[in-house]
Amino acid sequence: MKDKFSVEEAIVKLWDKIDGWLEAIILKLPNLVMAIGIMILFYFLARIIRNVFRKYVLKNISQKSIQEIISRIIFLTVVLIGFFIALSVLNLNKVLTSVLAGAGVLGLVVGLALQGILTNTFGGLILSFMPNIRINDYIETNSIEGFVSEISLRNIVIRRSDNNYVIVPNSKFIDNAFTNYSLSKRSRIDVSCRVGYESDIKEVEDLVTRIITENFKQIGDEYVEFYFTEFDDSSIKFMTRFWINMVKSKDRYQGKHKAITLIKNHFDENNIRIPYPIHRLNFDNDPFNNNERTNNNN
Repeated sequence: MKDKFSVEEAIVKLWDKIDGWLEAIILKLPNLVMAIGIMILFYFLARIIRNVFRKYVLKNISQKSIQEIISRIIFLTVVLIGFFIALSVLNLNKVLTSVLAGAGVLGLVVGLALQGILTNTFGGLILSFMPNIRINDYIETNSIEGFVSEISLRNIVIRRSDNNYVIVPNSKFIDNAFTNYSLSKRSRIDVSCRVGYESDIKEVEDLVTRIITENFKQIGDEYVEFYFTEFDDSSIKFMTRFWINMVKSKDRYQGKHKAITLIKNHFDENNIRIPYPIHRLNFDNDPFNNNERTNNNN
């Protein structure tokens, strides 16, 4: 027969177990306090080391995004070292091994579930180490243009000229082409216009080339180009190309504005006409017009 269940005996066993736990906690209390102290110490130590690296080592790196990523890695590395030391103080080496093994499996599961986020993270790492894009660069991508305000592990933040911010996921940004106006201080722009058929085209070419050359300094092997491009119905079209200092789209607009103003003012002074588009309508073969003429004759 089975032994009869005894409440008193169960209470005694439960109390013995609780008493053993309390004894273990009391014996481990100094180690627990030391482990907590180690974690606190390494936390502040990680902050100090991160600030030292930022001030003396990472300042030589031009990319601010790279500075931030390296400083975060340094901080997390020091904190993890403190965590492992704290576990060893608590004699939890076996637990640590189990945690690491479980973390590997969990990391695989999380990696499969969060592929999009991980893609953005790796994209952020790639962008941070790319020499062709930096903080405060003026870029254009996917009809968005503005200054690079931030490059994080998830997205890139672009401040547009209207002072609104556009947040682009790193994976979307990397998969598309972009223009960085800040990589080169000099860019070539073009301005198009037209003159009447009665104009002296040699005079037009010389005048436009001269005023652009005088007002836009060309450096090195740069020079002002002038081309007549098309015979139009009422005019001859031309285009001039020249170099300006340009690190953002505003510089392009200002350069074109200045060039158009100069061309218009000098054309007015030299009686060179910029013709309006002219459309002629011929009603000779219009049956309604012929009927009207017949009625008027009658």
